[in-house]
Amino acid sequence: MAPYVLFPGRHHLLTRFQADYLLRLAESGSTVVWAVTSANHENTKRNPVPYHRREAAIERFSVLTGLRSLVVPVYDTAPTDAFAEVTLKTIAVATGLDLTPADTLVACSTPQVAKLYERLGFPIAWVEADPSLPTTPERPWDVLLRLSRGDETWRDLAHPATIDVLERYRLVDTVRTVINDPIIGDEGGLTATRDYRTYVEAFAVAAERKWAAVRQYVQPGRIVDIGCGAGSLLELADREPGLHESDLIGVEIARHLYQECLHKKDQGVFRNANVYFYQRNVLGGAIFDDRSVDTTLTFALTHEIWSYGRRRESVLQFARRIFAHTAPGGIWINSDVCGPDDPHRPVLLRLTRDDGANPGKPRTDLADLPPAEVNAYVAGLSTRARLDQFAVDFAFPFTYEPVGDDTVRLDQASAMDYLTRKDYVDNWLSETQEQFCGLSFADWTALLTEVGFDLDAASAPVRNDWVIDNRIAPVASLSDLDGRPLPWPATHVLAIARRPRNG
Repeated sequence: MAPYVLFPGRHHLLTRFQADYLLRLAESGSTVVWAVTSANHENTKRNPVPYHRREAAIERFSVLTGLRSLVVPVYDTAPTDAFAEVTLKTIAVATGLDLTPADTLVACSTPQVAKLYERLGFPIAWVEADPSLPTTPERPWDVLLRLSRGDETWRDLAHPATIDVLERYRLVDTVRTVINDPIIGDEGGLTATRDYRTYVEAFAVAAERKWAAVRQYVQPGRIVDIGCGAGSLLELADREPGLHESDLIGVEIARHLYQECLHKKDQGVFRNANVYFYQRNVLGGAIFDDRSVDTTLTFALTHEIWSYGRRRESVLQFARRIFAHTAPGGIWINSDVCGPDDPHRPVLLRLTRDDGANPGKPRTDLADLPPAEVNAYVAGLSTRARLDQFAVDFAFPFTYEPVGDDTVRLDQASAMDYLTRKDYVDNWLSETQEQFCGLSFADWTALLTEVGFDLDAASAPVRNDWVIDNRIAPVASLSDLDGRPLPWPATHVLAIARRPRNG
């Protein structure tokens, strides 16, 4: 028997079968080396349990079974055929062990992974896929899915070590929430096509302008930024002398951005000791106690809740959660895109055709292309041709009627949805999944009043004139059906919503 058994995997759940199987493999005193992959991931569908809790379960598993174990975190990497080599090098750095085919048996039931180790000469023990077994045991992930469905038979298959850790740290409900979350993706983001690097850069550039617009309304105490991105706004709040005793809390659903927040905190970017970050989807359940938050900030967030959720129902649910956690007299500051006051009004939209290619018909295969190719293709289209492509890719179907070569007839909201999105070519397939003009200012007023908020007089629809002057007006014009020019409508909303002190 080899002195080492290498057991790579995510190990979110350990099973009774694994205990029996590993005890047979290690009966002569072998050390089991647990290579816990995706160790830097948590709160995602693929990786709902954080590494330190997985490690705790493995250590308890080892004590209860009598196995001698070493647990090594392996950070997620881009897909590579050198995965086995990367894992072995990570183990060598962490433990000093240079595992070789001469002294190590690899335990692995995933054929694609096992082949990578076989290629290096390692013998394989197939665990759940072992052909010598009389029946095929359930894999750990399948047991975890039982848990996520509320099927209590997962406890019959899971090892007591896992049951103990999941229950002690209240992770059973967390796993169910994360795996069943209809909004967050497998990797902890909203869409698989989003380039988060560009979002980090955009957040940083716009943060000072956003903070200047709302600073006067922020109440000290417990300040929460939901959808905090890379934490840029909280960096500015951290520098405010009047907020130095406040708690600054960031909530971010996207794993990439959440990790950037943690990185900033680790690097000492924040001077305030009371800065905290959570990776959560607020729609998945309450994060804060009722009446415990003095100021809630949301920037460029609510249109995503509208787009990826159930439209008004999801936004209303979100607003109710914020109202519930807002202290009496507390405030919710919401800044986001919004639709025109008269969204259904039919208009004529003229678009230039001489600033790019006019292929005649849109492509229907962009989702099958590499992102760089998608971006280059869309960027090369004229403003008029890009509308045709937008109509194909946009997740919110609309109709439009060509009126001549460069003019179309459509409703005002759809016109503004296109015009405010047409330049997002770096994340085209992601941006076309979101609707900017789902709610007008009047819709927002009605929704916030329904929840119970009082709307401050400073609340108003806002037009981003820089975008109009530099992005839209040079290539487009808007008119009524008789051809009379129309003013450009509002593009954003600033809502200052207060919870009544007696509410």
